[in-house]
Amino acid sequence: MSLSTIKARIGAAERAAGRAEGSVALIAVSKVQPLDRVEAVLTAGHRVFGENYVQEAAGKWPDLRARFGAVELHMIGPLQTNKAKVAVELFDAIHTLDRPSLAQKLASLQQSRGSLPRLFVQVNTGEEPQKAGVLPGDLTGFLRDCRAMDLAPVGLMCIPPEDQDAAPHFAMLARLAADAGLSGLSMGMSSDFETAIAHGATHVRVGSAIFGARAYPT
Repeated sequence: MSLSTIKARIGAAERAAGRAEGSVALIAVSKVQPLDRVEAVLTAGHRVFGENYVQEAAGKWPDLRARFGAVELHMIGPLQTNKAKVAVELFDAIHTLDRPSLAQKLASLQQSRGSLPRLFVQVNTGEEPQKAGVLPGDLTGFLRDCRAMDLAPVGLMCIPPEDQDAAPHFAMLARLAADAGLSGLSMGMSSDFETAIAHGATHVRVGSAIFGARAYPT
């Protein structure tokens, strides 16, 4: 599938949901993709990308930005506290604020830098013990604590359980965001982004449908 096909499907999903054209940002997830595939998407004019690993992103995006110009880069994978300093220098948005220790680290970095990337709080909508994210019942308190540290999250993010219908999880995230007064909804991936758009997604994270299957190092 091509970038243009995905963008056309996003546009159709926006229209079907009665939403304005361009209201959904496409994050092209370039983690573990060969450089030539990433360059091809850049050459096609796309400028919003997502990465899961700080070290991988730091190794390729400074050069790509130097060659292709401004790129909006989103951190969409788990963020280790000891990599937060590098992350805030590199990324324009962090979608995986998921625990108090990371909030405290980001607050400290904000005090020293004067600014931070846009922040999304990751919510574990399926309450899966193996998955990162704030539990839905803990979200109000977590946001209160973040705001007390002068952090200002702009939205919420979720990754629904693989074995469940994603729609109820997207609906839950939309309700939680509305209750919290947050406008950003980072939800939906290659297999379900149209469903996410129907439920109000502002950012969809699409990788393999644009770049092809990933070949993870062995």
